[in-house]
Amino acid sequence: MEFEPLSMGNEVIEFDMMGIADDAVDIEHPVDEEDLLDSSPVTIVAASASASAGEVYIPEGDTNLEPYEGMEFESEEAAKAFYNSYARRVGFSTRVSMSRRSRRDGAIIQRSFVCAKEGFRVDKDKPGRDGRVKRPRAETRVGCKAMLVVKIQDSGRWVVSGFVKEHNHELVPPDKVHCLRSHRHVSGAAKSLIDTLQGAGIGPSGIMSALIKEYGGISNVGFTERDCRNYMRSSRQRTLGGDTQLLLDYLRNMQAENPAFVYAVQGDEDQCMNNIFWADPKARMNYTYFGDTITFDTTYRSNRYRLPFAPFTGVNHHGQPVLFGCALLINESEASFVWLFKTWLAAMSGSPPVSITTDHDRVIRLAVTQVFPMTRHRFCKWHIFKECQEKLSHVLSGHPNFEAELHKCVNLTESIEEFESCWFSLIDRYYIREHEWLQTIFSDRRQWVPVYLRDTFFAEMSITQRSDSMNSYFDGYVNASTTLQLFVKQYEKALESRYEKEVKADYDTINTNPFLKTPSPMEKQAAELYTRKLFMKFQEELVETLTFLATKVEDQDAISIYRVAKFGESHKAYSVRFNVREMKATCSCHMFEFSGLLCRHILTVFRVTNVLTLPPRYVLKRWTRNAKSGVILEERANDLLNSSRESLTVRYNNLRHEALKYVDEGVKTIDIYNVAVAALQEAADRVALAKKNGGKMATVNGSGREECSAHGNHSSTPFGDRQWGLEQSPSMDDQDKKIQKLSRQLERALQKCEVYRANLLSVLRDIEDQKLQLSVKVQNIKLGMKD
Repeated sequence: MEFEPLSMGNEVIEFDMMGIADDAVDIEHPVDEEDLLDSSPVTIVAASASASAGEVYIPEGDTNLEPYEGMEFESEEAAKAFYNSYARRVGFSTRVSMSRRSRRDGAIIQRSFVCAKEGFRVDKDKPGRDGRVKRPRAETRVGCKAMLVVKIQDSGRWVVSGFVKEHNHELVPPDKVHCLRSHRHVSGAAKSLIDTLQGAGIGPSGIMSALIKEYGGISNVGFTERDCRNYMRSSRQRTLGGDTQLLLDYLRNMQAENPAFVYAVQGDEDQCMNNIFWADPKARMNYTYFGDTITFDTTYRSNRYRLPFAPFTGVNHHGQPVLFGCALLINESEASFVWLFKTWLAAMSGSPPVSITTDHDRVIRLAVTQVFPMTRHRFCKWHIFKECQEKLSHVLSGHPNFEAELHKCVNLTESIEEFESCWFSLIDRYYIREHEWLQTIFSDRRQWVPVYLRDTFFAEMSITQRSDSMNSYFDGYVNASTTLQLFVKQYEKALESRYEKEVKADYDTINTNPFLKTPSPMEKQAAELYTRKLFMKFQEELVETLTFLATKVEDQDAISIYRVAKFGESHKAYSVRFNVREMKATCSCHMFEFSGLLCRHILTVFRVTNVLTLPPRYVLKRWTRNAKSGVILEERANDLLNSSRESLTVRYNNLRHEALKYVDEGVKTIDIYNVAVAALQEAADRVALAKKNGGKMATVNGSGREECSAHGNHSSTPFGDRQWGLEQSPSMDDQDKKIQKLSRQLERALQKCEVYRANLLSVLRDIEDQKLQLSVKVQNIKLGMKD
């Protein structure tokens, strides 16, 4: 049978560009090209021609529940709902294809509902708003002819005028039908549960786990994790409302004040704000010194904090958390995280870190893999342990010792073989080998279990203790009740507090001498090189060598292999390989690779082989008191700070940094000390005089300084470039103006000299360090030759 061609007398055919949004108004899907209707013939073909030349797939099931010609419905929506319900039972997705309107009043008189695989995609290399062609998408259209056509009757009821049952593609099994677009719908009950869990600080993955448990399986939930994330994003946008404008105004003002302050806003195709990123000049400068390892901390939105806020942090030379930038997370899709990571990387001069630590999140992992392909990615072990308390609550309640045994298995095993043996023994003992979550984290073990990660630098001193940089930078400043308006103030307070702690640690390092516990020259050397906190850790390792024994077990040319064990614990030994010629040692514990400090096992080998001082390769500059010195780093920092002279914090940091240079040089001898004190006293007098004159520098003996405002801006006069003839007799005012002009030129020359002097001092200091390192190396070689 062939359906009638559509009459063109009083009606007109209309193709509705209607996507899945009509079918599931609660789910916000991006509009894909395959959702747009392609050009189809107006005539509806016969059922016999509906199948392609390939295999025909006929839905099975109760024939009483499938449509038939002549079937009537109260409304068009009722027909649409019935066909979509039928599609869910048999395993395909639907969409609206054609509509037919009356020419008389424009009312719709016919609708066609088709299989989502109807038609073929029209390839259009249409560039987006940014001029780039969209990435290619998987082909979903295969020319399927399955459809349902309904017409309106004079009675107002809708009747089925055409039904094509056969498909030219395989149908989806019942356990996967929830993934089809027309069947994905966030119900009102699900929305309420999502809102409740989101308010409690639970992230998308945790919410989906709760929904699956609540509804008895993923197929019963009715939507995917992506739909959940999209709903949460929309909910946040509604909740935040106009408060985000306060944050944007703050960021704009900061950038106007400091051009080196950067921020970026991500918008979707509807120009709705998704994510915000910002980084101040100090954060960007800190990254040049300590950007080898970073933490992307999202616990402020998915743990105990409701504010969707995530800072990028690291560890400075005192072991304190240091900020590298911040983000306000509204959307949690893979594309949004990719945008965020790329934006952050661009702000950090495009230099990726050695390692990055994040939450245990599948979407974040995909984004990290794409943006940081050469960076070692680690999941936060403590986040996984917290997940364990939720996922294995039934085990923990019945077996109080399980958690301690799990921590021991993860933290205290020394080799991969030992860990895996311990793991399987543990889960078999408690009969949980088949637990799905345990299988998941075991498959991800190379990204969170320490024994797999010890060969990569993470700037952590202990494997068993949590790093201060994780989830601690904004502790005490951001909590569950923090609004965006309050957050702006708390953010600045947190930065100031962290800066004060760093200044205090710098002061303690420079002005206090640690107590030495041994007569070792190496301990004295470390006390002079390392910051106070890092020295205390090194001292602990050095003192422990007194309880360890090192036995040479093998010689391979210049390489000797030692077996190192604590006295009385010979069963727990470590292997140290030592190259005498290159002064290079490696230990099976990999502490130096992981933390940047030598372990007690290598130090024991150094003791028995008469290595009296630390080889230069084992003193990481990032852990020393001079971590922020160096010509290259200072130039990079100056590029960021030159445009930020208005900032009080930056000006304070500059003065402090310059003053510390005089302190370092001025304490070497009594003569240099006297010169430094006199110079500082002269500087203090001049600052007091400038303060007395309202921020302007007074001239002395006709030779003045640049006239500066209290804010540091160069002042200019309307006569600054005017040429005065010799025949003129200038007045006192004119002479003053000419003196001011010459003073400005002199000040600029002096400023350049100061920069050159600072760079020269830094170069000389580096040369002295190199000379010291070479002399130490020569001394060690001589000692080795004597042995």
